[in-house]
Amino acid sequence: MAEPSTGERIAKIIARAGICSRRDAEKLIAEGRVALDGKTVTTPATKVGEGHVVAVDGKPLTEPESARLWRYHKPSGLVVTHKDPQGRPTVFTNLPKQLPRVVSVGRLDFNTEGLLLLTNDGEIARRLELPTGGWVRKYRVRLFGKPTQAQFDKLAEGVTIDGVKYGPVIADLERSGGTHAWATVSIKEGKNREVKRVMESLGLKVARLIRVQFGPFHLGQLAEGEVEEIPAKLWREHLGIGRKKTKPE
Repeated sequence: MAEPSTGERIAKIIARAGICSRRDAEKLIAEGRVALDGKTVTTPATKVGEGHVVAVDGKPLTEPESARLWRYHKPSGLVVTHKDPQGRPTVFTNLPKQLPRVVSVGRLDFNTEGLLLLTNDGEIARRLELPTGGWVRKYRVRLFGKPTQAQFDKLAEGVTIDGVKYGPVIADLERSGGTHAWATVSIKEGKNREVKRVMESLGLKVARLIRVQFGPFHLGQLAEGEVEEIPAKLWREHLGIGRKKTKPE
């Protein structure tokens, strides 16, 4: 069967099947681990048409299930990756066994705790991650130091650190006493280690970082290490997705 000239990109098909994110699917292709009708795929631009068979590591993709989304309370000391080169414990090996294969919506650092969204649909993960969505990520932060609200207010205009420009940061001082303080910090971009770097630029060290909100989704009273599915009706409304499977029509 000839390679189709129409259809959806193969990386998108892999992501929708819940194997991994589209970005990671492109890595699988680069590693020669993806095949279309038995032929190794060399470019993520390859199109997949009706009746064609995509396989990853020799295993054909199964029909995608309906997209689902979960809240997970990530403990400190877990890496958000399926396999860590350093052998550290990962989020995915600590999830309840009854969960299907899932990918994370973005990542949290090794020592960062709190709300991590999980989904069985890589395309949903991508839509949630895109900065254009403008969704707020809110954290509670325990700090070494004696910050003032006046310091925090200056962050609302954005800040440039070591040549990296960060957008507006909304920080509110909750309480301060002795050598420690607690603050609530809200950001929209979610760049790598953004909260820690911004606080360090003020001479403050982050002792604990807990994400409590991602867009319209909250950590709430979810216990550490627990997972709870978000009703499809709720997240579909926020994403503007109808009640149908996110697979090719």
